[in-house]
Amino acid sequence: MHFQGTTWLILELLIILTLHLIPLPVITLSTCRNFCGSIAVNYPFGVDDGCGAPQFRKTLTCNNTDLFFQTPSGSYKVQSIDYDKKTMVVYDPAMSTCAILQPHHDFIMTDIQSAIIPPSPDTVFALMNCSIDSPVLNHYRSLCFNFSGHSCDELYGACNSFRLFHLLSNSSPPCCFTGYDTVRVMSMNILDCTHYTTVYRTDDLKGIGPMDWPYGIKMTYSVPDTGCDRCAGSGGACGFDTETEGRLCLCSTAMNSTRECAAGSIMNGGEKGSRMVMPLSLFTLALAILLNVSTFL
Repeated sequence: MHFQGTTWLILELLIILTLHLIPLPVITLSTCRNFCGSIAVNYPFGVDDGCGAPQFRKTLTCNNTDLFFQTPSGSYKVQSIDYDKKTMVVYDPAMSTCAILQPHHDFIMTDIQSAIIPPSPDTVFALMNCSIDSPVLNHYRSLCFNFSGHSCDELYGACNSFRLFHLLSNSSPPCCFTGYDTVRVMSMNILDCTHYTTVYRTDDLKGIGPMDWPYGIKMTYSVPDTGCDRCAGSGGACGFDTETEGRLCLCSTAMNSTRECAAGSIMNGGEKGSRMVMPLSLFTLALAILLNVSTFL
């Protein structure tokens, strides 16, 4: 009977050791949405929390049909994302255009957004109906410029909405073409201009009139090198832990556990993978007991 009890003790210890040596099962994670309407949502962006790069967390939202770029000043509809050129075009629904005049408001981004996804150099902010006391018409006049042979006065003659200013004053009010840094530092109230609009791809608009300009804001971004290509190549989606923001390779329920696509495998400098670690104290204790039992037998 004593021998049978010892045998059962050994078997129980072996079972404990075996359970601790078996790799953990794959934890199934919800798949990151890769489309919002007709626009692809790929790394570094994500519309589900934990998807994409952590520095772009909550930058985009999706209402199932439209994708929006979120800033402290509002939601801006995303018109397109070019992942090869690393650009995104957004549209400000509250800005004035050739078709409609709308009261001015500020385009505000966080300091982080201004650093990682700023408006492109070929995006121009057109400040309209400015006061003669506006800083950009006096001390900061150097901040105003023309592009591709165009001056801001053309907007007053070509666009029905802006032509209203000319009719009211019987002249063309002061205006200014300027870059994002100007409106980032000075609010529209400080600039003392009543309306604004934005035009992008300005380097390609030589000889093209304002009615045919592309209106919107083109943003540029960079993609952090974290080994995401390897994760995506294994069928996973690059994401991050929502609590620690540590980078993860997220797998769907249909994926097998591989070195690249294993639940909870953290990307570190492009290397991913999971390791199984057995608690040292448990291993030492079990081994000591087995040795003692063997000696006794």
